[in-house]
Amino acid sequence: MKRRVAILISGRGSNMAALIEAAKAQDFPAEIVAVISNRADAAGLEKAAASGIATIVIESKPFGKDRAGFEAVLQRALDDRQVELICLGGFMRLFTAEFVRHWYGRMLNIHPSLLPCFPGLDPHGQALRAGVKLSGATVHFVIPETDAGPIVMQGAVTVADDDTAETLAARVITIEHRIYPEALRLLASGRLKLEGDLCKTLGSAPTGGTLIAPAP
Repeated sequence: MKRRVAILISGRGSNMAALIEAAKAQDFPAEIVAVISNRADAAGLEKAAASGIATIVIESKPFGKDRAGFEAVLQRALDDRQVELICLGGFMRLFTAEFVRHWYGRMLNIHPSLLPCFPGLDPHGQALRAGVKLSGATVHFVIPETDAGPIVMQGAVTVADDDTAETLAARVITIEHRIYPEALRLLASGRLKLEGDLCKTLGSAPTGGTLIAPAP
């Protein structure tokens, strides 16, 4: 039976769209049962509705700093739809530690850097200022700390000398759209095992690949 997934968004829903598209495959082990936004003007809501996905708006602004109050309403919406797994897709609101603990091991996030490097805002700018030669994206389990938690999957791209934050972001987002559905596939199929702060993948084999930048 397919696992029931909700995607939480605050904006255009780029990664949301990639997850919805992947879930259309008959052999995908999860189904997207709801897209929930804390902003009524989130562009991703229209995309989700066009794909036949139920959309829910729970405006966070009226709650102010009352995160627990917002999460109580959110949890009821998740319970009503029997949601088993959550994917965050640009959801711009912090959770309480209690909510995160309740969903630990069942809630994924994606960040556009090779964590633990460059968490937080402006990860592409951080990468360029550090002069790294590789950057990328990371799917990880959510914990109370921001952009932290056991790493599920990563993908890398090379960084060019003339890159800007915008050009680097454009390459990294193609990686995001590849690895997020695959990470959800692993979670929904029961192939992820948490061991302390680490995530292990059952049945995985070394890829044997290397990536060197700049090319010698």
